[in-house]
Amino acid sequence: MSLHTSVAEAESGGLRPGFMPTYIEALTLVERLHRLLLDVIKDEFERVGVLEINAVQALLLFNIGDNEVTAGELKTRGYYQGSNVSYNLKKLVELGFMHHQRCEIDRRSVRVRLTAKGRDIRDIVAGLFERHAAGLTERGVMDVDGLEEITGALRRVERYWSEQIRYIY
Repeated sequence: MSLHTSVAEAESGGLRPGFMPTYIEALTLVERLHRLLLDVIKDEFERVGVLEINAVQALLLFNIGDNEVTAGELKTRGYYQGSNVSYNLKKLVELGFMHHQRCEIDRRSVRVRLTAKGRDIRDIVAGLFERHAAGLTERGVMDVDGLEEITGALRRVERYWSEQIRYIY
């Protein structure tokens, strides 16, 4: 069965005409936007001469910020979306972007936080995001109301998907 067959069947099953193609387009856009975000970060790092780490690792450093967290918390707090968190943490520690320390209570758990070098990377990404936010508003691409509307809609989808996962188990 193709995606187009699924769309046609869903619409004949009671969904408002046009909902399924729009939903599929939204899913594709979310995935494409994430990839574009990584490309934008990669380009910025090439521009400023940071070649030691990749965009996924830089985004991880940005998301951790001033927090000290365990590897498990990275996913539950939404700081990291990938499946290979251990590899990226190990690499960031080896390269001097993060400190790691075994938890005193649970020796299996490791807590991580940014080093000064890691905070420099976080600041580069933060500066990039600030420039983009200013550019969006200056060029009339989006204002705060539009951004809040999109964010609200994405949060509702996130909540719906989370409920679906919990329902399965």
